[in-house]
Amino acid sequence: MAGANSVNDFFDLDIDRINKPNRPLPSGLVTPGRAHQFSLILFGSGIILSIFIHLLGFFIALGSSFLLYLYSFRLKRTVIWGNLTVAFVTGLAFVYGGLAVNRTGPAVIVGIFAFFFHLGREIIKDTEDVEGDRSQGIKTLPIEYGVKAALTWVTVILTFLMGLTLIPYLIDIFTFVYLIVVIVGVDLVLIYVMISMWRDPGPKNLGRLAVLMKADMFIGLIAVYLGR
Repeated sequence: MAGANSVNDFFDLDIDRINKPNRPLPSGLVTPGRAHQFSLILFGSGIILSIFIHLLGFFIALGSSFLLYLYSFRLKRTVIWGNLTVAFVTGLAFVYGGLAVNRTGPAVIVGIFAFFFHLGREIIKDTEDVEGDRSQGIKTLPIEYGVKAALTWVTVILTFLMGLTLIPYLIDIFTFVYLIVVIVGVDLVLIYVMISMWRDPGPKNLGRLAVLMKADMFIGLIAVYLGR
């Protein structure tokens, strides 16, 4: 993931000069060449460390690194495919951890939650970055079909996710404590995000909501941990 963040900054330099001029590359604190080299070192380190888990872990790390590099190089500039890639790899991280300790079932559940959570969040981030992305000819969902269409997608995805969060309790996988924490700490936050993004779809507010969702991931993990 560290490698992915670094290489994403490398490929997004022209976009960030418009959207986020204070980041390390557009502000001149780091050169593009050094950022690219750093990302390759990070990718390689993660792949090498995965060898010590098991063979399947190695192939997951290798495949994820390839997908994340491809995302920054090409897929991010396509409608929905980039969003799906980030969401898939993020969800796969939990499956990766579950495989390492032979607890694949619960890990898959959390991975599915993470997939839909990040899919909605990635579309929000695309909507936030419309100005810079359009200047570079990038075709994202809000650019191709409009902000309202993008926010509709987010609403459907997050509403579906809230329904999914109830299932582990209803089928006795997680306890009542999980249900309370996930409703109060995650689902109510998602409802707030949806209401707020429709009221104010401006870049500043969408950026704030994306940060809020990033913090809310931790609450979701607490819900799973307490509800074992």
